[in-house]
Formats: sequence, C-alpha cells, structure tokens
Amino acid sequence: MSYTIAQEGGAGMQITMAFIWLAVFVVMVVIEIATLGLTTIWFAGGALVALIISLFNPPVAVQIAVFIVVSVVLLIFTRPIAAKHFNKKMVATNVDSVPGEIGIVSVNIDNIAATGTVMIKGMEWTARTESDDVKIEKGAKVKVLRVEGVKVIVEPVTE
Repeated sequence: MSYTIAQEGGAGMQITMAFIWLAVFVVMVVIEIATLGLTTIWFAGGALVALIISLFNPPVAVQIAVFIVVSVVLLIFTRPIAAKHFNKKMVATNVDSVPGEIGIVSVNIDNIAATGTVMIKGMEWTARTESDDVKIEKGAKVKVLRVEGVKVIVEPVTE
C-alpha cells in the first residue's frame, strides 16, 4: 500500500477517503434502518456527497466541510417535511392516549391520605387531583388531565 501511495502520489489517500466516506454512509444507513427515527439519514446524505467529492481528490478538510454543510442543509430543509409526512399516521397509544379520557373512581381519591384509583379503558391507575383540597368519591366520573409517572392527575366531571 505504501508503494501505491509513493508511486501515484496521493491516489492512495483518495481511495482511502472514499472508503471512509462509504463506511460512514453505510453505518448511517444501517442506524437509520434500525431506528426508523429520521435521525441519521441526513448524515448519510452528507456522507454520500462527501464520497462523491472525495473521488475528485480535494483536501480532507474540504470533504469534511462538504459533509457538514450538506448534512446541516438536509437536516434544516428536509426534516420538517419528512417528519410531517412520516408521523401523520402516528396514533397515540398507551400512556399518550390517556389524557382527556374519562374514568370511574374505584377507590376514593384523597391526595393527603395518598389514596385513589381510577379505571380508564379497563386499566386501573393510581389517581390524584391537582389540589389537595379536592376529594373525589368512589363511583364518580373523572377526566384525566395528564399523566405524571405512574399516576393520572384528574378532575371531577360535572354533568
């Protein structure tokens, strides 16, 4: 390998940088496929452009600058569009679907006594109110305001 570098005067470095950019591209694509989170695809694009540029043998600093600039431009201009299209079918599940739901108090809710459970969509949750002054009796309907850890914060539903 050292013979090739001495013989061709830098062509070996060109090939090495091309392989490095190819490796960066492959790693970023593999991570993106594994996570499906639109996190590394922008850097894969930057690595691909840097790979193409490296074939023309510019200095390494230019290749790195191209990688950074292309990655940032892709991130800034295409991520909002891609995120909107890929996440529009996302349905709230588990804990994300609980706020706004109506539940039935199964054990009196009393923040001071640290008691209270609510049945929501067939699941029993520990429940508290926003204020220690509010107590809610068993059988009452409540609306979930938010989830804090493993507890739901509720308010009474007035009919």
